[in-house]
Amino acid sequence: MQAFLGYSIYKKITMENNKEIISDLKGLIHIINDGKEGYLSASEATDNLELKAVFLKYAAERKVYEVALKAHIAKHGGESDNDDGGILGAIHRTWIDIKETLTGKSETALLGAVVTGENAALAKYDQAIHDHKLHSDHLNMLTEQRNGIADALKEIEVLGQKYK
Repeated sequence: MQAFLGYSIYKKITMENNKEIISDLKGLIHIINDGKEGYLSASEATDNLELKAVFLKYAAERKVYEVALKAHIAKHGGESDNDDGGILGAIHRTWIDIKETLTGKSETALLGAVVTGENAALAKYDQAIHDHKLHSDHLNMLTEQRNGIADALKEIEVLGQKYK
């Protein structure tokens, strides 16, 4: 009986942890899809071929991140059908569209909007990585994705200086 109670407590803790893990990973999927959609919007908003290529490269990278995150959600017994990001991302993309219209497709404005989105993504990843015990089985993936976002941010900032 005591062993059964121990197993029941273990199972309850595991289920609660899985719910929290799934919730955190779904949040990351939202921000990743916001980034993907933001990059696609930015690529459509510019005639600059260099920027268009960079934006499309990072949109594709975000799709790879999304697939990996969904695989880990499935591993923990959940599923995610989010492919488009969240409401805040939609608001941010609308802001990109408005800013682009007001500034006449300014490269600086587009790059600035992308920087804002990437900083939000880094903050979300830092929060998940900080809870390393909960995310121990996929900490390497989260760290690699976070580093990829940081690298993208650096490239976008360099481009921002170039087109200033």
